[in-house]
Amino acid sequence: MDAQTTTSDPSLKTETSKKKKWEMPDTYVILFLVLLLAVIATYLVPAGSFEREAVDGVERVVPGTYAETEGNPAGFMDIFLALQTGMVQSGGLIFLVLFAGGAFEVVERSGAIKGGILRAVSKTQGKEFWLIAIVSVLFALGGAVGAVANSVIPFVAIGLIITRALKLDALVAVSITFGATFAGFNVGFLNPYTVGIAQSIADIPLFSGMALRLIAFAVIVGATILYTWRYAKKVLDDPSKSLVGVAAEDSSAEENLKAPFTARHKLILGFVGLSLLFFIYATIQFKWTIDHMAAFFIIIGLVSGIMAGMNYNQVALTFLEGCQKLVYGALIIGVARAILIVMEDASILDTFVQALSIPLEGLSPILATIGMFISNAVLNFLVPSGSGQAMISMPILAPLADMIGITRQVAVQAYQFGDGFTNSIFPTSGPLMASLAVAGVPWIKWAKWMLPLFLIWCVIAVIMLSVGVLINWGPV
Repeated sequence: MDAQTTTSDPSLKTETSKKKKWEMPDTYVILFLVLLLAVIATYLVPAGSFEREAVDGVERVVPGTYAETEGNPAGFMDIFLALQTGMVQSGGLIFLVLFAGGAFEVVERSGAIKGGILRAVSKTQGKEFWLIAIVSVLFALGGAVGAVANSVIPFVAIGLIITRALKLDALVAVSITFGATFAGFNVGFLNPYTVGIAQSIADIPLFSGMALRLIAFAVIVGATILYTWRYAKKVLDDPSKSLVGVAAEDSSAEENLKAPFTARHKLILGFVGLSLLFFIYATIQFKWTIDHMAAFFIIIGLVSGIMAGMNYNQVALTFLEGCQKLVYGALIIGVARAILIVMEDASILDTFVQALSIPLEGLSPILATIGMFISNAVLNFLVPSGSGQAMISMPILAPLADMIGITRQVAVQAYQFGDGFTNSIFPTSGPLMASLAVAGVPWIKWAKWMLPLFLIWCVIAVIMLSVGVLINWGPV
């Protein structure tokens, strides 16, 4: 009787089908599976190592010196010890991410960022191209310095207000907020979560190579603005050309564009901008490191909170809320580090570098660099975390760069492009899917719109990486 009731109840069948529905594994699950594969590899992959030598104070692999050594396969307890050790060894990077999140949360909560954006909008009303350009540049700068990346999601709603006032569609709203943010993130010339971590692992000066990255930033963001404007112009001329449809006229949209942008807001943004410029100077003049930057973000958050008129409790709690928002992304760094600890302890990391270098030996340095870029793009489908991917990729790419005769600066940017571009099109990107959900844009429609721009970005990346190889782009 009970069995018949169970099989005939349609609600229970629905519940069963829901339970069987496949879900994309979380990034932590994927990384743990990779960790298990690394443990298995310690029993199957021969141990080996390269000789290394110090060049300009940096320890580099000596090509042609790989030799097999005695192995040290990982045991059961080593899996979990590696996780703990990974967190400890990555402590500086983890706290950099947390403290940066705290500082930017204080600045955002002050209303300065929203006020600045909406003031730019109000100043350019009636000049649609300049409005799209200015808003896009602001978000691109936010992405390039790490101030806005995952946190762009709520700003998409502001993008919708802007585009409704302009009688444009939701695709443009996503492009001038999320799309522009990741156009800047693609280069990340002052991004502590990606370029900062990658350069630290590659053992090259923090935020070095700024000049070429600034040029790439200008070209990529410029191309993004022109691409967005070309589509927006078509929609303005003929709303039926919209891929997602133009929303009905909303009388409240222009009213929502009005937000205070006080002298205090200007002071806060000015202080943050000057602080970041000072940090660039300090990395060159005083050789500041990741640890200095983490400490500096505490200062930025504290002073910004005081300037915003927050009391001591508000500053502390807001800073901690910002840290809390980035705990998920920060701890990924430690988990990714655990994978490398297992491979390093078993002496198989150099074996993987040797194996990867063999198919690249017959290629020119430029083609080998493009191969690095593509491989990182593919990896980002599984590990859609810039900091996590840096921890996995760079310990392999840095010695690989030594092997194939390119600079580690080029390897860092190959990783950065590979990680950055695909965040804007892969459905495994959490910020992308959340931004599309806020705007009500189907991923298929976005992918159709985004694909030509994605390919334009890739062409720019190939040109920049080729230039980097040709000029022997180093820590300048």
